[in-house]
Amino acid sequence: MTDRSSDKFKDECGVFGVFGHKEASTLTQLGMFALQHRGQEACGIVSAEGDHFFQIRKLGLVADNFGEETLRRLPGSIAIGHTRYSTAGRKSVREAQPFSVTCQHGKIAVCHNGNLPDAERLRAELESQGAIFNSTSDTETILHSIARADAENAVEAIADVLSRTEGAFSLLFLIEGALIAVRDPRGFRPLVLGKLGDTWAVASETCAFDLIDAEYVREIEAGEMLVIDKDGLHPRFPFEKKPLSVCTFEHVYFSRPDSIIYGRSINQSRHLMGRQLAIEHPVDADIVVPVPDSGVAAAIGYAAEADISFRQGIIRNHYIGRTFIEPSQSIRSFGVRLKLNPIEDLIAGRKVVLVDDSIVRGTTSKKIVALVREAGASEVHMRISCPPTIAPCFYGVNTPRKSELIASQKTVEEVREHIAADSLGYLSLEGMLEATGMERQNVCVACWTDDYPTVISN
Repeated sequence: MTDRSSDKFKDECGVFGVFGHKEASTLTQLGMFALQHRGQEACGIVSAEGDHFFQIRKLGLVADNFGEETLRRLPGSIAIGHTRYSTAGRKSVREAQPFSVTCQHGKIAVCHNGNLPDAERLRAELESQGAIFNSTSDTETILHSIARADAENAVEAIADVLSRTEGAFSLLFLIEGALIAVRDPRGFRPLVLGKLGDTWAVASETCAFDLIDAEYVREIEAGEMLVIDKDGLHPRFPFEKKPLSVCTFEHVYFSRPDSIIYGRSINQSRHLMGRQLAIEHPVDADIVVPVPDSGVAAAIGYAAEADISFRQGIIRNHYIGRTFIEPSQSIRSFGVRLKLNPIEDLIAGRKVVLVDDSIVRGTTSKKIVALVREAGASEVHMRISCPPTIAPCFYGVNTPRKSELIASQKTVEEVREHIAADSLGYLSLEGMLEATGMERQNVCVACWTDDYPTVISN
């Protein structure tokens, strides 16, 4: 499902889980709040007290839905939570995760960050066997398959089903007496382990641990299934080993700059991307201005390397919210000013380098360049801290169709003309990987190369 009004890839989803704390649901709510940038459509928590499961799922933001009164209805020392953006499925509370079921293996709840490209075929197969689905989400196919699995218990059923599942999945399962964290063998999406005293926590990003004062312990490894129960940690690797394909876009855009992902500071990666961008695409300019907020770290790096003054020349309105009423056609000219507004006294008469993380459709970039020109810039030079985006993602990121990606349809010079910049420079693939400290053979760069690590049927 594609939001045609946006010129950004949509953050996938965020997962957070807690084992062994009397206020597990409260800690989960805090962790989800820190991961809100990964999904703003819906959120949910399932907690467990003995063999009793408690579930609340809502549309909207964590802070709007999980107050003190609501959290009282989620008792127990184990909990998992999810913030959602729809990479697959419709927008309704029925699509909100975690999903839960009672089956031959007991009570099971699950939440998912990722995407299963083969889910439609599997769904049709399960429906032919009598399965009744409550959502359109690919995640529910996992739960139905586990419920049908011929296994001794829930842990074995999960391992059996996921060993036959292709795609991107960082999953949290809640079963009676245990929290289970699973990351697919290619490690597409991140998943990390933390500790707060005797309490264990699992999250999509380390920034969620900071909010609850937990210590970052390590990554959940690619292909690892980590069972956490009263006896501690029980790591196992039940899946066939596959080449690593971790998502580089986590370092470019998705993750918060205060997180550590794949063992590397996001802020450090973005700063180095900006420095490399200045080396590859220098320009005679007066100021470097980030497109807020995701362009800030790269812009600081660019300015430092180029020895050009860094200025916060564009201000972002953080309080629009997802329910903001779209202006009528008669006042549609407000456009991007609803979110961004330039500071004229910083920009007027100056040659400006605009730094952003990516260009998807080109619509917003064009508007931002126009805003900066209207503020009096004598020149506007756009610099992008990743290569041209030419292909959609099928591994848990909501992206436009290939035909809607401007860089797949136009040359760099044609994109420059479209956005009306004086110059346009993208960071090279090699430069980006060097900045992130990643090795080409261990990462997924399909959105920049159109070369996918798995078979994709369009």
